[in-house]
Amino acid sequence: MHQIAILASAVVDQIAAGEVVERPASVVKELVENALDADARFIEIVIEDGGRSRIRVADDGFGMRREDALLAMRRHATSKIRDASDLVGVSSFGFRGEALPAIASVSEMEIETSANGGGGTLVRAEGGEIIEVRDAARRTGTTVTVSRLFYNSPSRQRFLRSARSEWRAIADLIASTAILRRSVRVLVSHEGREVMNLPAAPSVRARVAALWGAQFADRLVDVDDVRGEVHVTGLVERPSDVGTAARRIHVVVNGRAIRDGGMVRAAEAAYRSTIPAGTRPSVLLDITVPADAVDVNVHPAKVEVRFRDRWLVERAVESAVRRALGSPRSAASIGVPAFWAVPKIAFSPVDVEVLQGPEDASPLLGGSVTAVDIVMPERNREEAIPVPPLRQLRHTYIMFEREDGVVFIDQHSAHERVLYERFMHALEHGDAASQRLLFPLTLHVGPQEGDAFEEHREMFERLGYEIEGFGGHTLLVQSVPAPHPRFDAERCLRESLDALTGSRLPGTASRHEKLAATVACKAAIKAGDSMSDGEMRSLFSALARTVLPAHDVHGRSTVVHLPWDEIERRFGRR
Repeated sequence: MHQIAILASAVVDQIAAGEVVERPASVVKELVENALDADARFIEIVIEDGGRSRIRVADDGFGMRREDALLAMRRHATSKIRDASDLVGVSSFGFRGEALPAIASVSEMEIETSANGGGGTLVRAEGGEIIEVRDAARRTGTTVTVSRLFYNSPSRQRFLRSARSEWRAIADLIASTAILRRSVRVLVSHEGREVMNLPAAPSVRARVAALWGAQFADRLVDVDDVRGEVHVTGLVERPSDVGTAARRIHVVVNGRAIRDGGMVRAAEAAYRSTIPAGTRPSVLLDITVPADAVDVNVHPAKVEVRFRDRWLVERAVESAVRRALGSPRSAASIGVPAFWAVPKIAFSPVDVEVLQGPEDASPLLGGSVTAVDIVMPERNREEAIPVPPLRQLRHTYIMFEREDGVVFIDQHSAHERVLYERFMHALEHGDAASQRLLFPLTLHVGPQEGDAFEEHREMFERLGYEIEGFGGHTLLVQSVPAPHPRFDAERCLRESLDALTGSRLPGTASRHEKLAATVACKAAIKAGDSMSDGEMRSLFSALARTVLPAHDVHGRSTVVHLPWDEIERRFGRR
């Protein structure tokens, strides 16, 4: 007896079905993508029992002639490619020619299609075998109905989840596809009830609003950035709103929705120092790369791709999201926050003081230190910053008036952001300002704090500390940083060492980021501290020149904008 045998075609079809058809959502994905490849402008989807009993997808695409409909039921039959060279840069969703026969092999399937709107064709199949072919009257387009999924594969059927779980997977898949193809109208019914009616949308934001509500869409920040040959667009969640609602993830590469944890992690990395550890943002990104830089033929269901240079694409994604988070729109607000966007500033020229960057005196930052010291390369050091009349409220908030509303700045959070970016620059370049003490400080610390100091000794020195061991767990401090005149060096060092011990540090940041965030938090002015006019102007100018001015290192907002419309509505004037 031979040990090796050729599998029967029915077994081959079911193996292929196992690769392509994991659950009802997989069926919906393949059928909807076929409709989109047929240039459909309207797709109707009907789901029963979470897709386990019945799935129906109808479209107004170009349809098929009878001979093509019969060929489509055979494995490796496709209209998308002709030879191997077509796989490079293939832009259609489907191209393997496996979906229809794979689905038909584990279900009862009916295809009704017409290519000219006159005479159509109906094809019925059970378990992969065609049992009926006849004429049918149908307008141009195709309707595919799949019933009794996995009826002939009980082991697969037992692994299906509840109807509710399967429906949630289908709904997520439809939402992702609707965002991808915004020009297509999508109508979805579940258990006889209309659950989605999505007209064609002019933008991603409009489609997101139609899917998940305008309130969710308003929490998203636009992404649009080019780095080399990689173009990244889309929407990401404002840091101050992360964790307040369900998380949404949607990644597209060259017009194809994919699953890619690496791209999501790259986007999340851009949120460093803007959100608390453990929280994860919603991310909806569209990535465009040269066709020969990505291989889409690596997964039977086409949900994964392979990049020629993954590191380059991930860095482009991180950079694009980071730049978006530095935009005025990323600030927590009711309305449009743009107080540092010079072209949009609308103050009376008589009341505005303009600070010029390199020449700005910065009393809050101390002595000869200027606001430009914390500027990152993305910002223009020569950019003029119009500073309006500022007022301190409750020794905690800085307030100023605009033509479109009132803006509040949290003085501690804002100063924390300024110092964090300055300290990060110092850790990377070792050029922090330092002040020699006339009488050295002697600090007695515990074993854990002593270990934390030894672990971070070099980085403390880069920040401007000069510290020597003085036997046991005693530290002798000779020099300290000089971030601002009221800086309490001893208290800052003690609290920083205390915060650096144990498991209180977030696990996602680098050691540099952890130390810079910790020291910035301890060194920043506090709520309750009185500020002079010069200090407030200095802080305003310095914050405007940071890379991420809208958020402190804990993810809290530094700026909140309250428009006059909202104020007048509260007073009943609107």
